[in-house]
Amino acid sequence: GLAPHLATRLLTAPGMRINSTLDARTQRVATAALARQLQGLGSARARDGAVVVVDNTTGEVRAYVGGVGGASTARDVDGAAAYRQAGSTLKPFLYAQAIERGYLTPASILDDSPVQLDTATGLYVPQNYDRDFKGPVSARTALAASLNVPAVRALLLVGVEPFRDRLWDSGYRGLTEDGQYYGFSLALGSAEVTLLEQVAAYRSLARGGRWSPLRLTQAAPTVPERVVTSPQAAWLIGDMLADSTARAVTFGLDSALSLPFWAAVKTGTSKGLRDNWCIGYSGRYTVGVWVGNLEGDPMRAVSGTSGAAPVWRDVMRALDQGDSTPPPPPPGIEARTIAFAGRIEAPRRDYFLSGTAQTRFV
Repeated sequence: GLAPHLATRLLTAPGMRINSTLDARTQRVATAALARQLQGLGSARARDGAVVVVDNTTGEVRAYVGGVGGASTARDVDGAAAYRQAGSTLKPFLYAQAIERGYLTPASILDDSPVQLDTATGLYVPQNYDRDFKGPVSARTALAASLNVPAVRALLLVGVEPFRDRLWDSGYRGLTEDGQYYGFSLALGSAEVTLLEQVAAYRSLARGGRWSPLRLTQAAPTVPERVVTSPQAAWLIGDMLADSTARAVTFGLDSALSLPFWAAVKTGTSKGLRDNWCIGYSGRYTVGVWVGNLEGDPMRAVSGTSGAAPVWRDVMRALDQGDSTPPPPPPGIEARTIAFAGRIEAPRRDYFLSGTAQTRFV
């Protein structure tokens, strides 16, 4: 009864015995945190959720909560393995690719203003979650604050097809169509993903850009890691996602994303409020949370920080984090004190790929 959805996934014949990688305490903590949050939201707002906790070093899944029952009308469905729309959770991989290719630095200026893009099906007009535009912002702020229009502008630099291929390489196997099928909306998470895929992909950022499959059983083979993102780009993305000051533009300084130790985190909300995500990692663990309704009906009045994020915070705080200091930069990263013309943003110390640093941005 502790992990019914994983048991259903692994036990395929009567009498089977399998040693999973789950840790009983972590499983109980994750289950309790999700149940508490869903009860607090109430069934009129959201009925379902899922939590996955992974050890970054080994890739072993320490908690697998596919649902907690309660008011769910689809309690047997495994929310951790269900394909749902990704929302803004794919943006870190887009910015990583743009940084890798030298198109952007964390301090590069992107324009957050209305834009209309011609597509085969008509005009595409991306909007921010709050229907507001911030004007010129740095890439650091655009990612940490999850601004939509700058992400679409970043996708114009990278290209839809290369970004789709990067997501596939990062383990997102629901992207079975080519880039043209998804179009510019891929920057805002129009593709369908599972929570397990999300956690594996974010773990690769925590691992310096190295991806390998998650392990659910002790007998699962250890697969060699493969490099998906450069160590430098992965580190820069982690530093941006952990920046509470850059995040404050949208989320404020005191939100469920703020922890007393270093952690990189991203939220996402899909079109029509059908899915709410919070995926993030510390040095030791990657934790992913999904909240929504498995039958597909939209949630009511549930945002990125009020749905999945409180569960993520509670689970993260309950885990033994060990050394919780920020990861040191890899070789190939340099720091500079920078300033922005017109005081677009406050002067600060920022980080760059070696050879791409500037001190003044206009």
